[in-house]
Amino acid sequence: MRSLLLQKKQFVLYCAIGGCGTLLDFTIYSLLLKFSSLDYQAANVIGYASGTTLSFVLNARFNFRVTDKIALRLACFLGVGLLGWLTSAALLHMLIERLHFGKYLAKLAALAVVVILQYNLNRRISFRKAS
Repeated sequence: MRSLLLQKKQFVLYCAIGGCGTLLDFTIYSLLLKFSSLDYQAANVIGYASGTTLSFVLNARFNFRVTDKIALRLACFLGVGLLGWLTSAALLHMLIERLHFGKYLAKLAALAVVVILQYNLNRRISFRKAS
């Protein structure tokens, strides 16, 4: 029971921290679409990388409270982030090009899927307690 409560607390904090990362991601994505000539996939890469970096720093420090093996944890987090980005890129392509969603709505839908995927992978891989 205690483990389940801890997981729920971690998930809530992960979502709050992810919200900060997502806000940064979406803001950069939107600004690049509005003020540059980048296409939506290039803007997605830059926004996603910014949000992922912020999320790692905040999660390592405040949520999972890990201080060991930071380079390895960052590599794992970035690997999970890459998987999340690939998922995001595929969903954006499907939603925008195939289903004709708006670029902003498609981004929000992709983020919802990616948050759940990445939380589960990061909890089990990037931030698991060392044995």
